[in-house]
Amino acid sequence: MLPDPNSLYGPLDPAPDAGYENAPPRMGFFTDTSVCIGCKACEVACKEWNGVPESGLDLLGMSYDNTGALTANSWRHVAFIEQPRPAGHRTPPFAGTPTDGSVSAASAAAAAGTSERTGTDPGVPTGTPSAAARMAGGVPADVLGAIAADPTAAGRGGAGPQFVGMPGAQPPGRGTGVEERTDFRWLMMSDVCKHCTHAACLDVCPTGSLFRTEFGTVVVQEDICNGCGYCISACPYGVIDQRKDDGRAWKCTLCYDRLGAGMTPACAQACPTESIQYGPLDELRERAAARVATLHERGVPEARLYGHDPNDGVGGDGAFFLLLDEPEVYGLPPDPVVTTRDLPKMWKRAGLAALAMAAATVAAFVGGSS
Repeated sequence: MLPDPNSLYGPLDPAPDAGYENAPPRMGFFTDTSVCIGCKACEVACKEWNGVPESGLDLLGMSYDNTGALTANSWRHVAFIEQPRPAGHRTPPFAGTPTDGSVSAASAAAAAGTSERTGTDPGVPTGTPSAAARMAGGVPADVLGAIAADPTAAGRGGAGPQFVGMPGAQPPGRGTGVEERTDFRWLMMSDVCKHCTHAACLDVCPTGSLFRTEFGTVVVQEDICNGCGYCISACPYGVIDQRKDDGRAWKCTLCYDRLGAGMTPACAQACPTESIQYGPLDELRERAAARVATLHERGVPEARLYGHDPNDGVGGDGAFFLLLDEPEVYGLPPDPVVTTRDLPKMWKRAGLAALAMAAATVAAFVGGSS
């Protein structure tokens, strides 16, 4: 008997489909990467609560990312992506700040001019320059005047604290000219198992080690896993991994033991910026849509959601993300598809092929005996 096609693709409520009656609301993660600071508190909390062995202690040469990827010993992975361009909604660092010790005409005019006070502020004599006149571009007017008289004064600290560094070095962000500056932004994302609506890993597991919980999540029972590795090749995200010492498959459980006790998963509990949010999936999707709209209004048009659509190739994810660039930038597949989606067609074609071979065999015997 062929499996129900709807159990392999399309919109679906996974817990009732798995046989749970009166199942609670589907729970999941919404990870807002726009507020992730890369502190890795989620990684540490996950390891401590779940007893995950240490890993990622080697320098990988990949910026501050010492974990590298999701593995059997890293159920949470904080990615660090450095992009050589500024965030579109932010003012470039040190914009408008002189870098060659010269004073612009506007700054000199502001330094030379004074604004006569017309108020009756007690204790301030009439004719005292205003604060705006005393400051030009963030530098006191008297200092600017000194620089104009002696341009080398800036190098001796007349324009403020002198940068003390290696010989020939410049303060961060300051070179010999604007054209030589390199602005960049960090894209940080705490990646995790997606707990797919249509989980191919669960479909191909021969021992029943993987099972769907009443919360709609997918969990591996390590005491039943035989290390066959079918789930590893079936996962469209490359999440599941085998431990080298025992060969069994491991991944995030969304802290199933904590969920049953009404507690928040360890990673979300430890996140200081609430980048990782836990709750009923429908509420998280509404919250995420509102967050994207807010970012668009604030001048961040590149903000988009990933894994939230129930009509995508995996039926939507139980852990979805707000991204600030294309999914490929974060190492995510742009259009994931559950690898068992075409099983009904495959079985049908295999059956037809078997019938054709049987018919050919019978025809050969009949033709040979006549």
